Amino acid sequence: MPDYPIRLEIITPEETIVSTDVSKVFLPGTLGPFEVLRDHAPIISSLEAGTITYESADGENSLAIRSGFAEVRNNKVEVCAEI
Repeated sequence: MPDYPIRLEIITPEETIVSTDVSKVFLPGTLGPFEVLRDHAPIISSLEAGTITYESADGENSLAIRSGFAEVRNNKVEVCAEI
């Protein structure tokens, strides 16, 4: 059974879209796309239009966004985005 050590929360101004444990997350950063794995260094990044992709117990999932921000710290990725 795979290990899912990262908590991913994706919210919009209206609702929580995703709240799950994942093994990795790909984000469309303004300065270029980046991947978050377990024990990633703390970071705050703006996000541009693109796709957030993540791997959870349900398999690989993706969500298209228009823009947003992401904060990574303590094996938690919090994203506030417009979809």
